[in-house]
Amino acid sequence: MSKKNIAVFASGGGSNLQVIIDLCESGDINARVSAVISNNSGSFALERAKKAGIPAFHLSLKKCASQEALDRAVMATLSGQGADIIFLAGYMKKIGEPILEAYKGRIYNIHPSLLPKHGGRGMYGINVHKSVIESGDLYTGATIHHVVAGEYDGGGIIAQKTVAVSENDTPETLASGVLAQEHLLIKETLPNLIN
Repeated sequence: MSKKNIAVFASGGGSNLQVIIDLCESGDINARVSAVISNNSGSFALERAKKAGIPAFHLSLKKCASQEALDRAVMATLSGQGADIIFLAGYMKKIGEPILEAYKGRIYNIHPSLLPKHGGRGMYGINVHKSVIESGDLYTGATIHHVVAGEYDGGGIIAQKTVAVSENDTPETLASGVLAQEHLLIKETLPNLIN
């Protein structure tokens, strides 16, 4: 059976990307990361990709004249790298309609909360963990879900992991605890999406 090609979109450090690269290299999933796309030219995810010999692309509105031009550039990159599925691993931008349509049912995201709580517009990065603490929630976690048109973080939930919130937690300590569970959730869930 031929390997699936995964395009990973990431905006930051790329530790979730590294988990996916490691799963591919170990043979735990029958796949390879065929492209890494970032909207952030300074993203360490791009460095991780280059170190692993994976084609890395900075595609953003800074490089393209319009959203339509950006969508075309992303689609051309996905096509050129033979992407079968897309995994959003800390990607901070909304996916364009043409990509959502072309990859319908084959785009997944990992979100640092127990969706549907603390999802939606503006709920990314440290904002999520601030929201959890301000809400007084006893639990948070990580969610892998389908990406669909319309509302941010609105697609069907595939899997979740729970993290207890302690009274001493800060947004930063909570982020660290949730990130560790994101890594585990990817390891447990991605094989079921690929194999």
